[in-house]
Amino acid sequence: MNHEADQIAADRQLLVDAKQRGAVATTKAFIKLSGPGWLQSAITLGGGSLTGALYLGVLGGYTLLWLQPVAIVMGVIMLSAIGYVALSTGQRPFDAINRHISPALGWGWALATLAANMVWSLPQFSLSTAAVQQNLLPGLFGEQSRLGMYYGKFPVVAAVLIVAIGVIWIYDSHRWGVKIFETTLKLMVAVVVLSFVGVVVKMALSGDGLDWDAIFAGFVPRLSQWNNPAPDFAPFIDSVGSEFQSFWRDKIVAMQRDVMITAAATAVGINMTFLLPYSMLRRGWDREFRGLAVFDLSTGMAIPFVIVTGCIVIASATQFHTKPGEGLLDDEAHAPANLQGDFGKLLDERLVKGWDVEDPAATPEQLQQRLKDMPADEHSAAVATLPTPDRTMAAMLVKRDAFNLANSLEPLTGRAVANVIFGIGVLGMGMSTIIILMLINGFVICEIAGLPQGGMAHRFGCLIVGIGALGPFFWKEAAAWLAVPTSVFGMMLLPIAYFTFFFMMNSESLLGEYMPRGAQRLRWNILMGVAATLSAVGALWSVWSKSGWLGITAVAAFVVLAALTSRTGALSDKV
Repeated sequence: MNHEADQIAADRQLLVDAKQRGAVATTKAFIKLSGPGWLQSAITLGGGSLTGALYLGVLGGYTLLWLQPVAIVMGVIMLSAIGYVALSTGQRPFDAINRHISPALGWGWALATLAANMVWSLPQFSLSTAAVQQNLLPGLFGEQSRLGMYYGKFPVVAAVLIVAIGVIWIYDSHRWGVKIFETTLKLMVAVVVLSFVGVVVKMALSGDGLDWDAIFAGFVPRLSQWNNPAPDFAPFIDSVGSEFQSFWRDKIVAMQRDVMITAAATAVGINMTFLLPYSMLRRGWDREFRGLAVFDLSTGMAIPFVIVTGCIVIASATQFHTKPGEGLLDDEAHAPANLQGDFGKLLDERLVKGWDVEDPAATPEQLQQRLKDMPADEHSAAVATLPTPDRTMAAMLVKRDAFNLANSLEPLTGRAVANVIFGIGVLGMGMSTIIILMLINGFVICEIAGLPQGGMAHRFGCLIVGIGALGPFFWKEAAAWLAVPTSVFGMMLLPIAYFTFFFMMNSESLLGEYMPRGAQRLRWNILMGVAATLSAVGALWSVWSKSGWLGITAVAAFVVLAALTSRTGALSDKV
């Protein structure tokens, strides 16, 4: 224990000396001591970010490249805020929120983090398992192999779970375990970055290369895409019958909104907000480390995130945007199975819409029952008569998997890049995120139980996330799409953390002499206010679209509860 204290003191002195020598020495010291930012990178570069980037490319082409960088900047601002509070006070945030802000917000933050961990673990296991079965070892574990045929996903899921638990056990072995843990995750993040950069470099050097003018233009925000399909869809929408143009336009916009929410929610999720302060306090950081914390977030989390997600959007847009799914229009029976199923669903929706146009008095329930009662041969004949432009629209909008992307890249980049390197990148994203979700859950369980961080309580909390291993067995659609509904759920919870941190940065009883003043306080409030407002807009839309007035009522009730339990009266008094 004395050795750990001596090491922390040495790190602190290293920072003090470096600051006296100037910016170059300080940057070198920051690089040497970085850590928690890489933990954040390991979770933000997970299945949700992969899925968000994949479908941003499918639906928006290059035009939505701006979304994830904007979301990560907002996340860095709010994480910097909770980092500032934790390092200035040295207090564990859960207890600090309950004593100085509001117990409703404190408990809401902790319980929402637990819920997010459980939900977000599902797509990580699904993607990790699919990476092994479809890309890395299809001959051994794929569904067509003897082992895969008889035992399916069990050995792959078990291996992923065992490796994740093993890495977590190392973390709980005092400071040396933390160092090994963080180094392992840095290597995983590096593998992910190199994998996807390699794919885009290979694409740029193959065939006609990439349209870099359009790519750079895609980083300019276009808020109009919240209500409008990407411009490239316009000629295809115009080609369908006039009575069905609004149907396809609304379909694209609805999918686009869900994906935009997914991309924003997975840049920084509510569980990430719990991880950062506890990982910094676990390392023994204090006020001297505040500058390092911001640097660590910017370099260890934001830069890898922007590079990887940008590469995935570029690859996805190049291969899929406004392009019909493989084989769906000419040889559907030999098209990938996941595309066939989604293609059929979209055609059924278009078929029902046609009946609705013919019989406006029919209720949605009656139309769905008609579809359900239709004999198979009659159904096939009806679908076959749908006009080609409608079939083309459906083929463009099918839910691709990350592995459909790898397969589509094979003729362009070769098998090694398309399947092996891509598969390694996807497996690294899923595995690193599972490990960090376990770590966060351990922190939360210890806080809720009022126990010291570490030990068996922490390990028990980590093991709970293993429930995500059920994901590959119960999710039948494209493995990547599971991250969309789970991320929409996560967005509903994010404002709890963002507004809590806003109030903490304005709480004099908590920060005392370290509360920002004057122009510094104004800057913090403007930046945090923008981030919190954007998260609230996304959350309220998610709540309204998924649960209507019932969800809005629940949100209002929580806000009232937070105000009633405020430690200093109305929460608005803190600003």
